[in-house]
Amino acid sequence: MGDGKFFQTLYNQMYESVTNADMWVNVGMVALKIVAIIVISRIVVSVVQAAVNKVFQHRTGSKIQMDQRRVDTMRVLVNNVVRYTLYFLAILMVLQLLGIDLKPVLVSAGVLGLAVGFGAQSLVRDIITGFFIIFEDQFAVGDVVTINNLTGTVQEIGLRITRVRSWTGEVHIFPNGTITQVTNFSLQNTLAVVDVSVAYEEDLKQVEEVLKEVLQIAKTELTDIVAEPQILGVHALGPSEVTMRVTAECKPNTHHGVNRNLRAMIRTEFTKRGIQIPYPKIVAMQGKGQSQGQA
Repeated sequence: MGDGKFFQTLYNQMYESVTNADMWVNVGMVALKIVAIIVISRIVVSVVQAAVNKVFQHRTGSKIQMDQRRVDTMRVLVNNVVRYTLYFLAILMVLQLLGIDLKPVLVSAGVLGLAVGFGAQSLVRDIITGFFIIFEDQFAVGDVVTINNLTGTVQEIGLRITRVRSWTGEVHIFPNGTITQVTNFSLQNTLAVVDVSVAYEEDLKQVEEVLKEVLQIAKTELTDIVAEPQILGVHALGPSEVTMRVTAECKPNTHHGVNRNLRAMIRTEFTKRGIQIPYPKIVAMQGKGQSQGQA
């Protein structure tokens, strides 16, 4: 009997709830509000991202020119921050409509964030450092850099790690928080320095004239040279040679190739003009006693 009354009471309560028009109106209103929040949040995200993309759009002919790779990196970063922030606010609004008290949720999230922050200090440091590397434009993908005494080409810049490939093929992975010193070879023009040795018997004025002709040709043929090459004059006096120094301003990180090309062009022209480049020689002298003995 007791069980029959319990089930009868439960059935009556469920029937009253199901047939309660006010309850269904409230459920419908809450569901409609949730759908509206989802739709509006998606629209707002799309509008804001379109505005961000327009702000970071590459403009030809603009007075302020930025590297497109760095612009794309900042655009993706801002879009991600905007999307996650708006969706997080939308989730909070939905939870509030469902009757969930947000105060305990926010307090729990704060405590959890504090615990994660203490347990993952290095991760947080890596992310913050990575953000400032991108924001301050310290280096970009494709730049040749020296990071913590290792030199290579930047392959990837993330919020947590940076990948650098050395010229011999090794890929070095640096957590951003450990990057303490960076030398970027791709920001400014570099200087090609070539030392040319000639014999003491050569006429230095003739050597300078030949070098001027070679440098004029190099300025025309080598597109990496951006300024007029200079002859600095006699740089050193060696045991058997006079060393003259030549310099040429080049595009960033192209001075090695310019050095090799200049040496080849100077060597070829010196050979044509009969200008001798000193090299070690061995002179064998026959003694007096050996001559008489052979006689």
